[in-house]
Amino acid sequence: MFLALDAWIDSTLYEAGFKAAELWENITIFFRRFRVYGLKRAIVELFSEAFTLGAAGAVVMLALAMPAFKETAGNWRAQDDYAVTFLDRYGNEIGQRGIIQRDSVPVDEIPDHVIKAILATEDRRFFEHFGIDFLGLARALTENVRANSVVQGGSTLTQQLAKNLFLSNERTLERKIKEAYLSLWLEMNLSKKDILQYYLDRSYLGGGTFGIAAAADFYFNKSVKDLSLAEAAMIAGLFKAPARYAPHINLPAARARANEVLTNMVQAGFMTEGQILSARLHPATAVDRGGADAPDYYLDWAFEEVKRIAPNGTTHSLVARTTLDPGLQRAAEESLEFHLRQYGKDYDVSEGAIVLMDTDGAVRAIVGGRDYGASQFNRATRAERQTGSSFKPYVYAVAMEKGFEPESVISDGPISWGSWSPRNYGRGYAGRVTLTTALIKSYNTVPVRLARDHLGIDPIVELVKSFGVESPLNGHKTMVLGTSGMTTLDQATGYSVFANGGYAGARFGISQLLTHSGDLIYDKARDMPPPHRVLSEKAAASMNRMLIQVPEHGTGRRAALPMTRSAGKTGTTQSYRDAWYVGYTGNYVAAVWLGNDDFRPSRRMTGGSLPAMVWQRLMAYAHQNVELKPLPGIDGPMRIETDETVSASAAGDGGSASADALPLALSARSSAYLKRLSKAFEEAPPLKMPSDAEALSAL
Repeated sequence: MFLALDAWIDSTLYEAGFKAAELWENITIFFRRFRVYGLKRAIVELFSEAFTLGAAGAVVMLALAMPAFKETAGNWRAQDDYAVTFLDRYGNEIGQRGIIQRDSVPVDEIPDHVIKAILATEDRRFFEHFGIDFLGLARALTENVRANSVVQGGSTLTQQLAKNLFLSNERTLERKIKEAYLSLWLEMNLSKKDILQYYLDRSYLGGGTFGIAAAADFYFNKSVKDLSLAEAAMIAGLFKAPARYAPHINLPAARARANEVLTNMVQAGFMTEGQILSARLHPATAVDRGGADAPDYYLDWAFEEVKRIAPNGTTHSLVARTTLDPGLQRAAEESLEFHLRQYGKDYDVSEGAIVLMDTDGAVRAIVGGRDYGASQFNRATRAERQTGSSFKPYVYAVAMEKGFEPESVISDGPISWGSWSPRNYGRGYAGRVTLTTALIKSYNTVPVRLARDHLGIDPIVELVKSFGVESPLNGHKTMVLGTSGMTTLDQATGYSVFANGGYAGARFGISQLLTHSGDLIYDKARDMPPPHRVLSEKAAASMNRMLIQVPEHGTGRRAALPMTRSAGKTGTTQSYRDAWYVGYTGNYVAAVWLGNDDFRPSRRMTGGSLPAMVWQRLMAYAHQNVELKPLPGIDGPMRIETDETVSASAAGDGGSASADALPLALSARSSAYLKRLSKAFEEAPPLKMPSDAEALSAL
C-alpha cells in the first residue's frame, strides 16, 4: 500500500513538472512574437522603466497626500459662521472677527474691473490652470533670475486659498507639499467661481480686515460694488503684503503698488492703457482711520475661544468682553520689536512671541509675531517649539512632591540613560550640589538623574498636563531637558501654577459673552470651574524659593526687576534654535520665545540674553503704578539688591535695563529730547558767580 502511494506521488510530481516545463515553453514561444530589436527595443525599455518609476512615484505621492487631505476633515466652509465684536477689559471695542466683518458679496455682483485687477496681479491664468500653474511658475522664476531678486511669486490663487483655509505661514517644505495637494483638492471639489469667492472673502487685507468687502468699507467707506478702478487697484495690491501697502499707514507705497497693478492689467490684456489712464492720474485716497492698530494675534485666539465656549443653540452674533489690557498689549509689542530691531541681526534671530497673563489665568496680552500683516501665523498659540531648560521646573516640581527639598543634595556628574549621555552646557561638572544650585545654574545631569533614579517619566507628563498645558508631550526620556515642543501660551499657563501657589485655573481670554441685545449667555465667574490645587502648598513654596534665585544669582540675571522680586527660568535648545525666558511675579506671568520660523539656528542666543531682556522691559512697564503682591511662600522684602542684580540692571551688552534705556513712560520723541537736554546741561560751561561789586553795580 505504501509502495503504491509513494509511486503515485513520484509519478504525479514528475508529470506536474513536465507539464509546467511544457507550459513555460509555450509561453516563451508565444511572447517571442512580441520581441523587438534596435530602436523599438529602446522605446519599449524606456516605457517600461517609466511605468515602473511611475508606479513607485504614485505610491510616494499617495503617502505625501494623506497628511494634506487630513486638513480637510473639519467643517472648513463654516469656520467663520460666528460674528463677534470684541471689547477689551475696560469695555472699549478693539476689533471684530467673523462674518460681521462684512457679509460676503457674490462674485457675480463684484464689478468686473475689481476682479480683473486682482487676477492680473495674483493669477492671470486662474481660469486655465488646474491649481498649479507650471507656466506661471516658469515665468516667475525667469523674472526673478533676471531681476536677481524675488519680484514675482509662483503660487496660484488656489494655492494661496489652500494656505489661508488649511495651513499656516511657516516656510517649510512640508507646508509647500500640503499646499500643492490641497490646491488640487480644491480644484476637484469647487468650481472656479467658488474658489475665487472664498479667496476674496478669506484673505487678510490689512487693518484687521478679512475679505474684500470689509477692506472696501475700512479703506474707502463704501461697498465693494462701488469701488472705482483706482480704488480696486489699491485693494488688489494689498493681497501680496497688506502691512507694507496698507493705504491708511503708507499712502505713497499703496499708490505705487496700485500703479503696478494697473500696469499688470495692461500687460495681461485685461484693459488698455487708455482705459487705466484716469486711474493713474487720479489715484485713490483712503479714509483716515487714525493709524490705530488692532491686537490681531489676540483677536484670532479670542475668536477661537468664543467658538469653543459659546453655548450650543445660541445666536452666533455676539459681543465678547475679553481680558486684554491695551496698555500691556502695546508694551509687549514694543518690547519685542525694540529688541529685535536693536539686536536681532547680532543674534541672527527674526521672530518672537509673548504671552502675558495675570496669575489667575486672565490673558492680558498676546504677541504672535513681529508683523501680523506679513504673517498671520500665531507663534504664541500655535507654534510648538522645544523648551530647553525652561522645562526643568516641571521636573523639580515633581521632585518636591516626592519629598525632596530645595536643599537636598544630588550628584552633578557624568550620567548615561541607555544610549543617551547628556552633558552640561559648559561640559564640566560641579559634583554634589543642592537642587537649588542645580536649578539656578541650569545643570543638565541633575534633572536627568532625578527622572531616571527617583521620578520616572509618566509622573512628569501627568503633572504638566494637570497644570493646564495642552501641547502634547513626547514622553521620551530626553523630555526632561526640554526636547518636547510647547507653545508660548502653554509655558505661561504652566508657570502660573507656581505664581498661584499651586492652583491651576484654566487660562481664559473671555470674561463675558453677550448678545447684541444685552443678554448674558456666558460669564466666566459663573460658568468656569474654580481653580483647583495641582501642586501642594509646600512644593509650590519650595519651587518659588528656588526659581526666585534664577534672576538674582542664576542664568536669568538680565530679567531682574528694579521694583519687585521675580522668579523664572531660562531655556536654550540645541544649536540655539529656540531661546526662552518664562517668569512671574506676584502680579503677572509672562513667557517669551525668540527664534526663526525656518528653525535656523541663532547666533549663540541663550534664554538669559535677548528673551530675558524682552521679558524685563515688558514686566518693568507692567508693574508701574500697581499694588505689588508677594510671591506665595516667599518671606522677606519685596526686593533684594545684590551685586548680581545691580550688575544685571546696569549691564552693558544691550541690557534693556541699562542706564541708557529709554524711560518706558515716555514716548520716543520725549525721551530723545530729554537726553539732548541732559547732554546740553553736561556740556554747558559753569556759571560764574558775580562779585559783590558787580552785583551792586547791576542794581
